[in-house]
Amino acid sequence: MSARRRLWRWALLVWAVLVVVAGGLTLWLQDSAEPPGPYGWEESRPTRRLPEGWETMCPTPSADSEGRRALVACAFISSR
Repeated sequence: MSARRRLWRWALLVWAVLVVVAGGLTLWLQDSAEPPGPYGWEESRPTRRLPEGWETMCPTPSADSEGRRALVACAFISSR
């Protein structure tokens, strides 16, 4: 067997081993990155109500000359 053929076989063997090791590491690290189980329910905080008269606190969307209405977002911040 020639030296060149032997070198190609070693290179192929090293490449195959690297592929197997990299695949195993990928699967192992992928599993360890997931959150631990089992999953459970969490108590939620009670929802807060909108302040009284909130309709007058938010801007009213107006139509443009072509009759299209603008989108308006309204946010309320509570210090409680």
